[in-house]
Amino acid sequence: MKNEDYYILPDGRLVMTATYLLKRGYCCGNGCMNCPYDYQQVPEPKRTILLEKRNEQSREG
Repeated sequence: MKNEDYYILPDGRLVMTATYLLKRGYCCGNGCMNCPYDYQQVPEPKRTILLEKRNEQSREG
């Protein structure tokens, strides 16, 4: 059965899905990989770096 709240990367890290993060209802500021809130609570310059990385990945794929 596929879990809609998280998945585990090959290196063992737990990654919360955008579905779970949307249900939570806010950006926690940790820079989650699937943050659906555009990293609103992540401090600069990390927020800009994460947004640029996301934009690069969306252009590639």
